[in-house]
Amino acid sequence: MTPAQESVRITRTYPATPERVWQLWTTGEGIARWWSPDGFTVEVDKLELRPGGELIYTMTATAPEQIAFMESHGMPLSTRSRKRFVEVAEPGRLSYTSLADFIPGVDPYDFLTVVELEAVEEGVRVTMTADAMHDEEWTQRLAAGRANELDNLGRVIDADS
Repeated sequence: MTPAQESVRITRTYPATPERVWQLWTTGEGIARWWSPDGFTVEVDKLELRPGGELIYTMTATAPEQIAFMESHGMPLSTRSRKRFVEVAEPGRLSYTSLADFIPGVDPYDFLTVVELEAVEEGVRVTMTADAMHDEEWTQRLAAGRANELDNLGRVIDADS
């Protein structure tokens, strides 16, 4: 199967500096505060912020709806995820590949995400562009999950203000 689109692009503007958003995106403490979609938690296991370095984290379903979804699709409640940094240009651009090795019946594959931070009058514009996944359903799940994560990032920024 092939996805109907080649990439997913999501943009948000936050009342913060690029440096603050960079810190939330590139530290274990920052990532643990917002990275996971609603109903999941994240624990950072390894973080090497450099081109070729790894981010390894464990995401665990904690809310009843997410637990039920994971169980109904034959997926474990906790998954260990791996990302490899491609570009690290503080505080404006970060890119990484993600290993999709958790999908039943699908061979593991990497997909690229590029994050761009741009200072604007309102604060910082964050643009996240991710490669489409192996089919439209999983690409839509990716888009919904990433949008939710960016909404969570906004809530953390608002709470810190």
